[in-house]
Amino acid sequence: MRIGHGYDVHAFDASRPLILGGMEIPHDFGLKGHSDADVLLHTITDSILGALALGDIGKFFPDTDEKFKDADSRVLLGEVVAMMHEKGYEIGNIDAVVIAERPKLRGYIDDMRENVAALLKTDMSNVNIKATTSEKLGFTGREEGIASEAVVLLQKQEAK
Repeated sequence: MRIGHGYDVHAFDASRPLILGGMEIPHDFGLKGHSDADVLLHTITDSILGALALGDIGKFFPDTDEKFKDADSRVLLGEVVAMMHEKGYEIGNIDAVVIAERPKLRGYIDDMRENVAALLKTDMSNVNIKATTSEKLGFTGREEGIASEAVVLLQKQEAK
């Protein structure tokens, strides 16, 4: 078994849609970033790369490369999932949190879990996503952006 941790943060951007967990969430602001800025999928991607001791998302998908401009984070995560499988691992479980004052995410969590489970090629029961606020403290509390963290447990793939 291998454990990985991921963290990501993006500032709000009024000119973009808000993409979280591979889906568009209605909100006045999207997130600023080189790709689609899906802070949750970036965190999950980083946690898997960390568990595999392969570095981080910027190593494989640098924001200095125009090839990844406005990239769909679902595609980037898919590439990392393929790396994970090539190394003989699968998801044991993942626990992720999105930190934002707004928008309220409770109504979207199950859809995000379903999306993430499909992207990870695992059962939805292996994916936990939760949302919290920072009690109006820091940049998330001032509603300047969104942060996310994730912890993943990878296990050796079962022989098929």
